[in-house]
Amino acid sequence: MTASKTFKGLLLGLSVLLAAGALAADRGSLELNSPASIGGKQLAAGDYKLKWDGDGPTVQLNILKGSKVVATTRARMVNIDHPSERNESVVNRDGNGSRSLGEIRLSGKKYVLAIDEDAGAPGGNGGSAR
Repeated sequence: MTASKTFKGLLLGLSVLLAAGALAADRGSLELNSPASIGGKQLAAGDYKLKWDGDGPTVQLNILKGSKVVATTRARMVNIDHPSERNESVVNRDGNGSRSLGEIRLSGKKYVLAIDEDAGAPGGNGGSAR
């Protein structure tokens, strides 16, 4: 194989990798200061990773502890005027005192991830995404 063909092959491979990266899930992190439910799952206080697929307005949100998916739900990407200064979560408390994750705000992003309550993940209040 000539150097020209090798270079073209490498260039094509790099293009494919870049395109795949552009289609990859978005990521973030979440720190819950207290237990909360999402997507029908109870999450303990602690640090979690976030991954979501789609470009809005509705995305599939996965919450991971380490490399294991512990909850999955739908979320809406809601545009905001000013980017969040830090990662935060909004946890809602209902009448019986249970807490559910309602919204995730990510540092520097001009959108929030609003948890789709109709997907079995009622909203929530009191933690911070990191």
